[in-house]
Order: sequence, then C-alpha cells, then structure tokens
Amino acid sequence: MNVSTLTALALIAGTGSLALSPVKGQEAVPAAQVRAINLARNTAVAENGGLSIYRPQPCMLETSSGGGDCLLQNDPSGYTFQFLGGAPGWPEDGSDATTETEIQISPDGRTVDSILYNGSPR
Repeated sequence: MNVSTLTALALIAGTGSLALSPVKGQEAVPAAQVRAINLARNTAVAENGGLSIYRPQPCMLETSSGGGDCLLQNDPSGYTFQFLGGAPGWPEDGSDATTETEIQISPDGRTVDSILYNGSPR
C-alpha cells in the first residue's frame, strides 16, 4: 500500500490526524458541571409542570459552555444557576418569561442542594 491509500483508510476509519486535532480556544467543561446543568434544568422542568407547559431559558441547554449566562456561580460549594423560563416557544416568539429559577447543585453535579428561588421573575 502507498501513503495515499493508508491516509484514505485512516480517514475512513476515523483515525486521521484531523480527527485527533483538539478544538482551540475552548476548554472542556468538567463532567461534574455538565451533570450539574442537566440536573438543574431537569429539576426546574419538573418543578414547573413538565416540558408540555414549561421551557427553561436556552442557556440551560448550553452544556458545551457549562451553562453560559445561566451559570451564576461555580466554586467549591457547587454550581448555582439562575435562569428564566416560560411556556414552550417563549424565547423564540418574544413572549415574556413567567418563571425565574435559582438552584444550587452539589460540586459533583449529582445532587440538588437547594432550590433558592422558583417563582415570578424578580
């Protein structure tokens, strides 16, 4: 086999050098933080009636950024998220949010430490 054939086979198999190149400028979000945002979002959805009537602010879906603008605090005591929510489609159609949630998640991202606030937007 020649080099071109080996390169083609490596790319087909997903082992090419491009597949191994890290994304520059973006650090990996720790697994605990991904668990924390997922737990916070799912807890808010459950507390506010389920996905058929409630959707959290889009930043709560940004697991690759660890919660983006919704991440209020990340320190040794855990993760605190603060975000708005409302009826399905509220951010897309320009409707006002009807709910604000602030929630504290454990440092390992596995436990809800406290729902600090869940009510009308402040």
